[in-house]
Amino acid sequence: MNSNIFQRIESSTKPDFGDILSKSFDLFQKLFMEAVKHGLVSLLVVVPFILIIYVPLMPMYIELLMNSGDPYYSPSGLEEYSIAIIIVWVIAVLIISFILQVVILSINAHFYKVCKNIDLEIDEPAGGYFDLLKNNFGKLLVLSLATFGIAIVATLLCYLPIFYVMVPLQLFLPILAFNDKLSVSEIIKAAFKLGNKYWLIIFGLVILSSIVAQLGIILCGIGLVVTAYFVHIVMYYLYKDTLGFDERSEEIPSNY
Repeated sequence: MNSNIFQRIESSTKPDFGDILSKSFDLFQKLFMEAVKHGLVSLLVVVPFILIIYVPLMPMYIELLMNSGDPYYSPSGLEEYSIAIIIVWVIAVLIISFILQVVILSINAHFYKVCKNIDLEIDEPAGGYFDLLKNNFGKLLVLSLATFGIAIVATLLCYLPIFYVMVPLQLFLPILAFNDKLSVSEIIKAAFKLGNKYWLIIFGLVILSSIVAQLGIILCGIGLVVTAYFVHIVMYYLYKDTLGFDERSEEIPSNY
């Protein structure tokens, strides 16, 4: 199945913009509680990492709070820390950030599998939130580094290329979730190949679904944790309607 993904891209049918959005709204209603669960699991993972990053800076923040009313107070800021400590902290933040990204990717990949089970009414477990992490940690880490590298290069090229690469970058995860035997290079090539073929449609779906996802702000911001998963539902249907699933899932690409 993995060896013919490029053939599946070549023979894929053009996705229907309106149909994908319509089905995504319908599926989001069915998956609302799953989105809540995945959002809460993500928060439980993110908060400890944030605490680890900011604990070393707590003395500086406490000093700022204690002297906030003193007009003659001059914050020392990072002057209390040596260059060596700052460098170690920056490196630690980068390492922690990439590890956090790997964990979040695993959680989101699980959400894609839940989408498939609910959408196709498959009565089988979708596995655990961290199954992909346990079985493909190295692949997830390399893919995270590749995503970061591509985004940085695109940003350095006067920002405009970021609008181009944001399409294939959005396709990395659904391709990995349903084709975890692919190598990182194959995932990247497949994402760019599919992204190039339907760039304008996918770009429009990404922008519109991202705007919809921002509606979570209405719920005092915390709703963003849930509505953010709407983007993944849209990407799920894009994958399904273009590449479909292998014979074992008894699903073929469709536009209905």
